[in-house]
Amino acid sequence: MTTDSPTWLSLTEQAAVLDSRELSSVELVTAHLDRIAEINPATNAIVTLEPERALAAAREADRRRAAGEEGLPPLCGVPMTHKDTHDTTGMRTTYGSELFADHVPQRTSTVIARLQSVGVISTGKSNVPEFAAGAHTANRVFGTTRNPFDITRSAAGSSGGAAAAIACGVQAAGDGSDTGGSLRLPASFNNIVGLRPSHGWIPRTFPEDPWQWLSQPGFMARTVDDVAWLMELCSGTGPGPASPRCGPWREEATDLSGITAGFSPDLGGQLELEAEVRDVVAGAASVFADLGARLSESVPDLRAARGVFRTARAYEFAANLREVDATHPGRLKASLQADVDAGLALTAPDLFDFDRARTKLWAAMNDYFSTHDVLITVTSQVLPFSAEDDYPTRINSRPIDDYMAWVDSTTLISATGCPALSVPAGFGSTGLPIGLQIIGPVGGDATVLRVARGFEAATGYARRRPDL
Repeated sequence: MTTDSPTWLSLTEQAAVLDSRELSSVELVTAHLDRIAEINPATNAIVTLEPERALAAAREADRRRAAGEEGLPPLCGVPMTHKDTHDTTGMRTTYGSELFADHVPQRTSTVIARLQSVGVISTGKSNVPEFAAGAHTANRVFGTTRNPFDITRSAAGSSGGAAAAIACGVQAAGDGSDTGGSLRLPASFNNIVGLRPSHGWIPRTFPEDPWQWLSQPGFMARTVDDVAWLMELCSGTGPGPASPRCGPWREEATDLSGITAGFSPDLGGQLELEAEVRDVVAGAASVFADLGARLSESVPDLRAARGVFRTARAYEFAANLREVDATHPGRLKASLQADVDAGLALTAPDLFDFDRARTKLWAAMNDYFSTHDVLITVTSQVLPFSAEDDYPTRINSRPIDDYMAWVDSTTLISATGCPALSVPAGFGSTGLPIGLQIIGPVGGDATVLRVARGFEAATGYARRRPDL
């Protein structure tokens, strides 16, 4: 075992040392809590913590192992904080909102229930923007989460608290969710891996709406294999619609022979990129070629994607928050209020147009993936920006007046419904992380993970830690 804190072990390694009883769950949970105490004053990643509950669960896990109990779940005794938008029975869950600052739910979200079913010990909650709206993790309840690679910079969002915690060695992996990039952008900003899976792999269960497709629960970790293992453990059908079973989630091979990849950092001129981001991601082409992939400059027709994303996002925010807005008028942050209002203003013709555009986009992606296995592009168009800003104010000296304009790189992909993963791709001149985004066809999550695994093994960028 490494001489580092055991929290720096991968998820696979943590499970192994617990199973071998080289380490007890109490020791691992204590190290986890100690690491939070060490890094949280600088990052503000963790906002709720229940150490007594966690240690009691750890003692029970150790008792079961000592008794020689057979059939223990694979992650029995592994500690993990959860995204503060995911309900956890008996644990404060605020959604980053002043309106729910003391809210303690009596139900558990599917993604958390599945983690707990495989043995995870729930220790607390990680920070989010208000109702997970926005790609910068800041709210009026807990304040701003800061990037561990430079605490003057944003950790992105909305899963920014979880990403910062993983990057800092608080835990090996964690849950999040992704509407327009909320798993991928924090992964990029914090030099970790984040997968937005195909719809249905982790289904919604009632009272959640099983038909909502834009926001997807998923996982982040410091390694591709840990993300793949969590998908293997936690994915599967439920009472709602689901993708066909994917597999195998984990593979040994890292070569990419037989893979045809579209490669375009700016999606054929559809994205404006900061120069350092463009240069770092462009340099990855040779890595994929050396691994045996066939590269093409072709990109899919995404002209319908912006309208599809914005309409679907407005609809889902209005559907989810209309009662909160009606009960507490004027209490939502301004940008979120605008999104809810836009959803409430949608007309039947708007929805007819939306369906036609989504059908056109679906056809374009099916056509593209009939000749390509994956599409590779940037994750974030910019380097981590100032933590004092809600979003970057400029790209290449051009002012940004639309707070979603800088995330076209991820929102256009969300609109397609395709699985997409961010993997560490290198660093800018000041040491800030840059991520690369790998996209596959719906249901092609395993191929996305395979390609990411090959790139990760060939480059080793994910091994760099923040110097807090």
